[in-house]
Amino acid sequence: MSDPLTPPPPGPVATTFRQLTARAVVTGMLLGGIMSLSNLYISLKSGWSFGVTITAGILAFGIFTALQKLRIVREHFGVLENNAMQSVASAAGYMTGGGTVAAIPAMMMITGEPMEGFRMFLWISAIAFLGVIMAIPMKQQMINVEQLRFPSGIAAAETLKALHAEGSGGAAQARLLFWTASIGAAMNFLIEAKAKWIPVNLPDKLTLGSLTLRGRPLTDWTVYFETSPLMTAAGAIMGFRAALSMLGGALVCFLLVAPEMFDQGVINPKLGYKNIVAWSVWFGSAMILTSGLLSFAFQWRTVARAMSSVFTAFKGGNSGADGEVPMSWFFIGALLCAPVVVFLEWWIFDIKIWMGVISVLLSFFIAIVASRATGETDTTPTGALGKITQITYGILDPGNAVTNLMTANVTGGVGLHAADLLTDLKSGYLLKADPRQQFWAQFFGVVAGSLFVVPAFRILVPTADALGGEKWPAPGAQTWKGVALMMSQGVEALHPTARIALLVGGVLGIVLVLLERFFPKLKPFIPSPTGFGLGFTTPAYNSMNMFVGALIALWLEKSRPKLAEESLVPAASGIVAGCSLMGVLIAALSMAGILEG
Repeated sequence: MSDPLTPPPPGPVATTFRQLTARAVVTGMLLGGIMSLSNLYISLKSGWSFGVTITAGILAFGIFTALQKLRIVREHFGVLENNAMQSVASAAGYMTGGGTVAAIPAMMMITGEPMEGFRMFLWISAIAFLGVIMAIPMKQQMINVEQLRFPSGIAAAETLKALHAEGSGGAAQARLLFWTASIGAAMNFLIEAKAKWIPVNLPDKLTLGSLTLRGRPLTDWTVYFETSPLMTAAGAIMGFRAALSMLGGALVCFLLVAPEMFDQGVINPKLGYKNIVAWSVWFGSAMILTSGLLSFAFQWRTVARAMSSVFTAFKGGNSGADGEVPMSWFFIGALLCAPVVVFLEWWIFDIKIWMGVISVLLSFFIAIVASRATGETDTTPTGALGKITQITYGILDPGNAVTNLMTANVTGGVGLHAADLLTDLKSGYLLKADPRQQFWAQFFGVVAGSLFVVPAFRILVPTADALGGEKWPAPGAQTWKGVALMMSQGVEALHPTARIALLVGGVLGIVLVLLERFFPKLKPFIPSPTGFGLGFTTPAYNSMNMFVGALIALWLEKSRPKLAEESLVPAASGIVAGCSLMGVLIAALSMAGILEG
């Protein structure tokens, strides 16, 4: 395997090899669209989402290898063709970043009204298109000139090289994905699908015996294990530190703090997730907010370099003669897309035109910073950047929670999609692919993701009341909702204990970031502030199941490192995909009356 840090030799990009073919587009749209459903499902449950690029590449390789052996297709599915397919799939898979798991559910919980499907489709598509456009002036400077790492892009390129090398194990990984997805789907069906013609279901939870807390069963405090393997597999992908931090936050919240608030009469005596999180969200939101903003502030050099590098790219210009996407495409695309986004802000959410214009201008700078941070750290700080927008509009339009949420939706979504395209372009750069074809691939992916995500969201979340409960806790949306309400209503509107929680959570978020900053060697032993904060906004059973998965993954990495490297992510990804897709299918069949709702 070649050194991923070594840039490709100088020379023109590959334009004679098959890249953005019809079959690459169709395969990417289908695989990415399907995996966008998986991200939607698991994000509404846990607040986390997972990359789809490498999984899609493995699946596409396995599919076309099998089809070629069966002589259904004749032409070999090449590495550059697979790279183009990955660009389509990645754009589709990340369509949940357009607001369907954060800003839109948060708005629905505040207003009590659902969002009409056609408007949702236009909204998330327009944001994604603008994000793709915003990436154009950054590509040549950040990837060609500065050689930023974009680690996920390097990993995707190296995976494709390994898959398409002679004698690779790519087909075996694809089979593993298929079989684990089948197992996950079968288990979820046996647990969740209910109808008269289904004689028996597997239990959906494993309780901790007859243990009680404050005279109430632990299930009232959301403390039990789910039998579905979904969250266990997600924890295996997440990593041990984040999962342990979530578990720590959950145990402190649901076993220590929430019972004390229950004794004081602060929490509704009915208990359950919705009633507990109505209070605990203030601690979790404050912790996630302050830690995110401080971590971002420590990256001020990244911000400065980002601005400088992009303005350098504008000065240098780019005609596209060297195979790059010409700068003229940026200006044309921005002139076409930006007014559409501003119009949709006004038409759908009644946001003042001048505020919409500011959100689009702000999204350009946020896209620069998000892309630079992704290139240097492989982390896209859309959460922190979105919170900056929420604070900005809390000042510009105080008292309006919808404006607060949806302008932040614009800036965060644009930043996410710009960073996603640059990550894909890094893979293409290492493989000497044609960036213009990858650029167009993103547009196909955006359309596919929207076509899959919007109907699925409407099926899973038919009303605003469906959100915020144990089925769809939407932890990410809880945080966005908390910040929006705080900015629109003011801290004085909160219960006194909630104000204390806000202060303690905010201070603790700052302390943990400072400890990470000044004692980097101790970082593995310092709780992740994001993970710990999410533990306060996520049902305890989710955190418990994810920790079990992370523990299994850690054991496998220590005892069977080669097996873990080759099989852990494909197997866990397959289970997540199978469970999620079956969950969406069950919801659709319930709406059709085939299964009981």
